[in-house]
Amino acid sequence: MAKEIFAALHRSDDPLILYNVWDVGSAIAVAAAGAKVIATGSLSLAGAQGYEDGERIPFPRLVETARQIAEAVELPISVDIEAGFAEDLEGLSRVAAALYDVQITGCNLEDRLIRTSYLRPVDEQAERIAAVDGAGLFVNARTDLFLGPLMAGENPNRAELVDAAIERAAAYRAAGAGCFFIPGLSDPAMIAQICESVDMPVNVMRLPGMVSNAELAELGVARISYGPAPWREAMAGVTEAAKAAFSA
Repeated sequence: MAKEIFAALHRSDDPLILYNVWDVGSAIAVAAAGAKVIATGSLSLAGAQGYEDGERIPFPRLVETARQIAEAVELPISVDIEAGFAEDLEGLSRVAAALYDVQITGCNLEDRLIRTSYLRPVDEQAERIAAVDGAGLFVNARTDLFLGPLMAGENPNRAELVDAAIERAAAYRAAGAGCFFIPGLSDPAMIAQICESVDMPVNVMRLPGMVSNAELAELGVARISYGPAPWREAMAGVTEAAKAAFSA
C-alpha cells in the first residue's frame, strides 16, 4: 500500500518536491518543514559520512542510515542507491529487499555503469528495474544521458539525447518503473517534450538558472529533486558560521 500511496504523490498539477537529505537530523528538519516525502541524495549521504559519491559508502552503512531515518519520520522514504550496489540481478534483488525490510518505500536507480562514462544497454537496465520493482520498491528510473561532459558533451540540452531518453523511458516503464528521472536536462521545451512523450511521471533536478518550480509544473514535471545542493549549502553555512566564531 505504501508504494501505491507514494506513486499517487507524483502529479504534474502539484509536483512532489524533494529537498534531499543526508542523515536522520536533516530528515527530521525537512519533515518539520512540511515535506510529503523524505529522499536521500547519494553524494550528500556519502559525503556526510566521509565517503565520496559512486557507491564508495559501504552498503550496510547506507542501510543503517536509511533505517534511522525511517524510525525517525512518519513519511514515505526514497533512497538513492546509485547503480544498485550489485552487478547481478540476484544481488540487486537482495539490495532492494534490505531497504524494503527497513521500511523504505522507493529508490533511485541509475543506468550509468558506476564510476564510468558509459550507460548500461537498455534491455539490461530494464531487467535491473524489474528486479528492484519485484522486491517491492517504487523505482525512480534515472537516466544519466544528460549528466555533464562525460555523458552529453558540453551542452546536455540536445535533441538526440531527448530522443534516446524517450526510448529508454518506454523500456523502463514496461519493466515496472514508476517515475523517470532526467537530471542534467534544463531546457524547458525539451523537458516538456519528454513529459508529453513518456507514459509515467517525470522527475527533474533543480539546476542553477532553471525555470521556477511552478513553471516546471506547467511543463508537465511531476517530481522535482534538489540533489546535493541542500547538503552543500548546509556545509557552507557551517563553515561560515565557524569562521565567524573563530574570528570573534
